[in-house]
Amino acid sequence: MNKRFVLAPLATALAILIGAAIRVVPHTAPYAQTAWAIGLLIVGAPVVWRTVVGMVHGKFAADVVAMLAVITAILLLQPLAGLIVVLMQTGGESIERYAEGRASNAVRELEKAAPSRAHRMKAGGLEEIRPDQVAIGDTLVVRPGELVPCDGVVSDGLSHVDTSRLTGEPVPIRASQGTRLMSGSVNGEGVLTITATALAAESQYEKIVGLVRTAQASRSPLQRLADRYAVWFTPLTLVFCALTYAITHDWIRVLAILVVATPCPLILATPVAIIGGINRAARKHVILRNGGALEQLGKVEVAIFDKTGTLTVGTPHMKRIVPAEGTQRDTVLAMAAAVERGSNHLLARTVVRSAEEAGLYPELANDITETPGRGVEGRVNGEYVIVGSLSMIEERAGRDLRAEAHDFMNGDRHGMHSYVYAGNRITGMIEFADPLRPDLGTFFHELRALGITRSVLLSGDKTENTLMVARQIGVAEAYGDLMPEEKYQFVRELTRSARTMMVGDGTNDAPALQAATVGVALAGHGGGITAESADAVVLVDDLSRVTEAIRISRRTLHIARQSIWAGLALSGIAMLFAAAGYIPPIAGAMIQEGIDVAVIINALRAATV
Repeated sequence: MNKRFVLAPLATALAILIGAAIRVVPHTAPYAQTAWAIGLLIVGAPVVWRTVVGMVHGKFAADVVAMLAVITAILLLQPLAGLIVVLMQTGGESIERYAEGRASNAVRELEKAAPSRAHRMKAGGLEEIRPDQVAIGDTLVVRPGELVPCDGVVSDGLSHVDTSRLTGEPVPIRASQGTRLMSGSVNGEGVLTITATALAAESQYEKIVGLVRTAQASRSPLQRLADRYAVWFTPLTLVFCALTYAITHDWIRVLAILVVATPCPLILATPVAIIGGINRAARKHVILRNGGALEQLGKVEVAIFDKTGTLTVGTPHMKRIVPAEGTQRDTVLAMAAAVERGSNHLLARTVVRSAEEAGLYPELANDITETPGRGVEGRVNGEYVIVGSLSMIEERAGRDLRAEAHDFMNGDRHGMHSYVYAGNRITGMIEFADPLRPDLGTFFHELRALGITRSVLLSGDKTENTLMVARQIGVAEAYGDLMPEEKYQFVRELTRSARTMMVGDGTNDAPALQAATVGVALAGHGGGITAESADAVVLVDDLSRVTEAIRISRRTLHIARQSIWAGLALSGIAMLFAAAGYIPPIAGAMIQEGIDVAVIINALRAATV
């Protein structure tokens, strides 16, 4: 917490206590007034000065009322009332700093848990260095239990790596040669050798820390809205003071009105709620870049979605295996997996994983050769096997196999396919697909329950595929064959007439994310975190976090507005009693202090789960 905001209320409280101590001594009451007056001049001057400077720069907010209350207290020889106003002002600021500190725990915990060392291989062995000393291309050794110091690719070793802090996934991933690891992941039981692919400052973990830090340091539009409330509340207060004096000719009542009208909750409670909402979303693995993103997310009317990687899982899964006549399905899968174990290609890993899930654990094939982009070949129990494209198989076989391959296609020539060639013939075909995410029906039901009744699906995939997906998930509007610039134009036009939310994977959807009222990037695959166009980033591969973030945003806005109106209403009621002469200045200051604390505590609810 900033020392200035701690010392100011402490100095004010000390001045009040000194005056009170003097006053209890017989025949020293005048000296108490003098002590309070000196104290008010010392601690009140900074409040008055900051307000005047703000007015010079065109900022007319609630501080104006506090300044007038301090000046009036001095002129009317009511220093104790003025001191309580200053205590209220500086104390409220200290509470705000405390709330900011509480809301910044996410940043501090991330920074505390950041990788602090790396082991780099050199000619003489290993050297221990700081992560910021790692260069791209360095070979690093990550021992069991250590944090991965920067983004990299496994070049040797076998282990399981815990990525739960980054992705929220509780099950450790299997890391072997070719596996991409993110900084901040925790290595399990094996020693891994990795090649650094990014500097520590540019790695995934630092990007997450930077996003959280940026989100919590920003000033939100809703906070400026609170300032606008103060702008009209201040002249209203002055008019009320003028009417009271015109009727009663009592400056003490005017001072009492100024004291109870100092609407600190208006300024302080709103940022407390906003920061709390941002922090709460961060605990749910949703990073809101600033308070404006939080506010806009809570006002969304239309939801727009990319298809691939957003509504689908974004990675291919084995859809089916079509074996040749006289060949068993498991035989085709086992032969393919034995060869594919020697490849790091995404489809190869899919085949191996599918074989393991089916209870098949074939040994690694011999004499494996991979032709990038075409396929893999090797020998399984002495038999020559090829898994790959038809053109590669035809090239190796030395003959036209299109008619033979056609028997496996059933007329469907779209999508991803691999053929398995063994025994001088095509023994089967493996078809891959990018399946829809589970529980999409529940997700869209929750969207409608939140009042977002219009959803639109945009995709660069073929129109027929896009429409088929839209029918499956119950979305009425869907458009396919769109280039990124066409998505951008569509979202831009729609945003002119409604508040829109664009949800994409954060790569080629960046223009559309920027065009929407609020852009949400899914970073579960690792790419969305770099989408600077997005206003919100979902760190886990879980679409339901989008509706969770909307609920958090709406609750935060509700609490912030509730705090604003509660503060204004309570101050307004107190002003009426003060004008009627029922609340003297000192009592009014104490009442306003209580209002401040109550409303700020209410705003702190935005940070609760």
